[in-house]
Amino acid sequence: TAHYTGALAKNGVIFQSSLDTGSPLSGYPLSGLIKGWQEGIPGMKVGGTRRILIPSDQAYGAQSQPGIPANSDLVFDIQLLDLK
Repeated sequence: TAHYTGALAKNGVIFQSSLDTGSPLSGYPLSGLIKGWQEGIPGMKVGGTRRILIPSDQAYGAQSQPGIPANSDLVFDIQLLDLK
């Protein structure tokens, strides 16, 4: 379970934040997340925070997503709230 804010690396524009909705990301296995999260989260401790820079090929690649143009490098600020 984690709070996160995702932004485009090229200009810092935030495309999504669980802090805005008050609903942290929860219920997904690490293997169900983008590769950048799969590689960036291991080693985190509950209560810890981490900023990870994710190259486009470890995010969504050539597929655009809402608020994320194709081939975008991303930055995520993650606060780990719980591990299950």
